[in-house]
Amino acid sequence: MKKDVMIFIKGTQEVDGEKDTIELMTKGRYYKRRDTLYLAYEEMDEEDTEPTMKTLLKIEGNDRVTMTRSGKRNQQLIIEKGERHQCHYDNGYADWIMGIQGYGIENGLEDNGGILNFKYSMDINAMFSSENEVNIVVKECEENA
Repeated sequence: MKKDVMIFIKGTQEVDGEKDTIELMTKGRYYKRRDTLYLAYEEMDEEDTEPTMKTLLKIEGNDRVTMTRSGKRNQQLIIEKGERHQCHYDNGYADWIMGIQGYGIENGLEDNGGILNFKYSMDINAMFSSENEVNIVVKECEENA
């Protein structure tokens, strides 16, 4: 199974009681290898006219999501419920090793799309940075239906 899909992403970050939300709608690829789902898409910075980041989500059931971003910035976040992972994070200004503590993964993805939600906190040098929630809706493109 390999499909072109529309991806709707809403990311919320909370720092010191202040929430910031980013929304993105993009076209991407959705596929399955063995029991693992993959969602791949490209992003652009506001000032660029060409894609500057490639993002790949590797979804392993309700247990683990690995987000790998490459291009203008390179990042890898591993979100696993009840586990803390040290991950590489490049914010465009500096490279950091971040602690990522997973709190929950809700995987409602099926062959024709669905939803994926996950929550995690980030820390830098073991000092709390932010609470994060990502909500993703995946829909087949018309030409796939």
